[in-house]
Amino acid sequence: MTFENIILEKKEKIAYITINRPQSLNALNAPLLIELNKALENVEKDKSIKVIILTGSGEKSFVAGADIKEFTDLDVSQAEALSRDNQKLIFDKIENLNKPVIAAVNGFALGGGLELAMACHIRYASENAKLGLPEVTLGLIPGYGGTQRLPKLVGKGLANEMIFSAKMITAQRAKEIGLVNEVFPIEELLTKTTELAETISKNSPLAIEKAIEAVNFSNDSQAGFEKEIKNFGELFGLEDKKEGVNAFLEKRKPNF
Repeated sequence: MTFENIILEKKEKIAYITINRPQSLNALNAPLLIELNKALENVEKDKSIKVIILTGSGEKSFVAGADIKEFTDLDVSQAEALSRDNQKLIFDKIENLNKPVIAAVNGFALGGGLELAMACHIRYASENAKLGLPEVTLGLIPGYGGTQRLPKLVGKGLANEMIFSAKMITAQRAKEIGLVNEVFPIEELLTKTTELAETISKNSPLAIEKAIEAVNFSNDSQAGFEKEIKNFGELFGLEDKKEGVNAFLEKRKPNF
């Protein structure tokens, strides 16, 4: 499958999706988002793929935000549709995908770029990464889930500070507040992200799928516990549980 604005590569159990508009610092535009949706659907259906790594081309930018030129002629109803449709097709889709998505944040992750990273299940960043939500400088607010996901990751106070001030933070500060998991030199970022993906890919894909569902319910305490209980029980009826337990008892590696 070939695209104009992204690159999709598959290597063994890992799919690499690279945002590829370096001339625009990988800014998100309508054609790119359509292609990204198609790529996500492709890897979601591919049973050989266990983990997805999402990154940007080059070393300057993961995604520097939305392509603001597309905002100039939108009216209220069109803007609402843009936010609703892209949240459903891209951002919510990533968060609820049945396979882990790891963001390798290389450089700027601003506006829609940070929102894209926050939709991923895990975030690794390069030392040169700069992260922020600058929408209020345009008279706007984040429209792709930023006001909802950021408080859940860093707390309401820090989220308000980032959104209201529109200030960028460093990768190290992002790690301190829990916005990214780890920070690496730019030349090591993809290698370290791949190492994590390889580790995850050895584990039960059915269990990981159920874990994603349960974790995504964690914001609602009662519903979250019920989802965990239900998914825990369901796994006892699936082959991965049988293989995993037998492998443990037989002192061998499981073959999922």
